[in-house]
Amino acid sequence: MTLIGYARVSTGDQSLDPQVDRLREVGCEQVFSDHASGKLARRPQLDAALAYLRKGDILVITKLDRLGRSVRNLVELADILAEREIDLRVLDQGIDTSTIGGKLVFHIFSAIAEFERGLISERTHDGLAAARARGKKGGRRPVLSEMQRAEARRMHESKQYTVQQIADALHCSPATIYRAMERASA
Repeated sequence: MTLIGYARVSTGDQSLDPQVDRLREVGCEQVFSDHASGKLARRPQLDAALAYLRKGDILVITKLDRLGRSVRNLVELADILAEREIDLRVLDQGIDTSTIGGKLVFHIFSAIAEFERGLISERTHDGLAAARARGKKGGRRPVLSEMQRAEARRMHESKQYTVQQIADALHCSPATIYRAMERASA
């Protein structure tokens, strides 16, 4: 029986260190970690951990939401582990699928975790809708002002400047210039 850890954070500004430290403290011989949203289907280090695990091993995570994207995904992963005779241990929720009670608690907490993600998403959508109703626009501010976009179009139409030269003159990327030209022609 070997303990194999998996840690995941959603954004680049979050640190894996607390999860990795806890996994090492409980005796994980190997720890795999991803910097990826739980919504993403591709988590290369989770795939590597699953490939590394052998019959009789235990996959250890700190929290249930670090492993799966949805209840369906968590249950699928748990089924894959069970078929391969690999158990799952979730430290914060005290889940250990080597016991029947642990299997029950796993399914209950999976449903609660998905419900919580749904509530967060719903609140975010409500907040964005309320901001739009007050006339606020979301998203990133434009890199170029309207005057700069007009200047870029003028320079481009003169055929005297390359896109790179226009971008350098306006202190932006060539992609920004291409987008400005695309919007102008639309």
